[in-house]
Amino acid sequence: MKDTELFALALGIVNPWYVSKVDFDEEKKRLDMYIDFKAGSVFKCTECGTESKVYDTAQKTWRHLNFFQYEAYLHARAPRTNCDKDGVKLANVPWARQQSGFTLLFEALVLALVKHMPVATLANHVGEHDTRIWRILEYYVEKEVAATDLSEVTKVGVDETAARRGHNYVTIAVDLDEKKAIFVTEGRDSSTIEAFSKDLIAKGGKPENITDVSIDMSPAFISGVGKHLPKAAITYDKFHIMKHLNDAVAAVWRQERSTSEFMKSSKMLWLKNRSNLKEHQSMMLDVLLKCNTKTGRAYRLKIAFQEIFTLPREHAEAAMTKWYKWAIRSRLSPMKEFARLLKRHWNGIMNWFKSGINNGILEGLNSLIQATKAKARGYRTFKNFRIMIFLVIGKLNLQPI
Repeated sequence: MKDTELFALALGIVNPWYVSKVDFDEEKKRLDMYIDFKAGSVFKCTECGTESKVYDTAQKTWRHLNFFQYEAYLHARAPRTNCDKDGVKLANVPWARQQSGFTLLFEALVLALVKHMPVATLANHVGEHDTRIWRILEYYVEKEVAATDLSEVTKVGVDETAARRGHNYVTIAVDLDEKKAIFVTEGRDSSTIEAFSKDLIAKGGKPENITDVSIDMSPAFISGVGKHLPKAAITYDKFHIMKHLNDAVAAVWRQERSTSEFMKSSKMLWLKNRSNLKEHQSMMLDVLLKCNTKTGRAYRLKIAFQEIFTLPREHAEAAMTKWYKWAIRSRLSPMKEFARLLKRHWNGIMNWFKSGINNGILEGLNSLIQATKAKARGYRTFKNFRIMIFLVIGKLNLQPI
């Protein structure tokens, strides 16, 4: 068997295509394979599918999978068809998609590796500039995202995250039933909910089909949901509620941290759940709770509030009302302010006992995003960050071959 026939078999090249020549340069560590087609061949028009004669050809080159440690490239005269209906069009070739400088097999390798390493590392591994790798990812991610069917989506979690420290926020919408990201956009104002609503319609969904939305207490999100998801009952995310409560406890601690050496180093004892404390930390917390401190009183309010979320729905509102009165009379300004926040958002907080939804799923997914972002040391552009979010938590079925 000739070497050209062997490489044709390895590449899956079939009639009318054939491998015409193979060049191997050991010094450059490079393998070049040249592909041609038989004279008189016809190809399908990429617009209408009609078999058409070749008008002319365009010389093209594609990066292929390495041949052992050697870079491999395919070269071919790509035919342009002359269709009676659609005119001159570049025909498809079986080993690569149009407008790509890579073979399908090379792109498949990139999609497999990106799940396990940052793009910059991947680019270095395959010997390509990372901007070329991002173009591959953008094509397949956007293609799959555009084809997503959102007609069955009814429960949504909406949250924000930062692409880089301190700025460049993005808003992510998650299908809470399927536990996957379905929408990502720049910003964190009410227009992001409007953008989600439009995207929902474009992909077969209906804003009026959204029955429940889990969000934080952002006025922008509240306003956006009211305007653009009119049938959705808002459930304020329990994780964000607890963050506000922890902030209130921390504020009380700051007011009296100078009263003793124990108090100065005790902040995390009051903010962590006891189950997350080490044995000596738990013992120290018990000692501090026996002291008559304002932070100890705030901590007891916090524990009592958390326990309300373990109660059955029929007892929850009465317990929440009782807790509110306790906090308002506590003479602890930060706790009183949290109680007023609770009152202002009462219905959305109580909805948790009815809907049972929260952004816990989104928080877990967000931890994956943050881990990926840390490995990549941030993302230079929103577009790249959006691509990575869908790759990590979009449950996309990317099929280059």
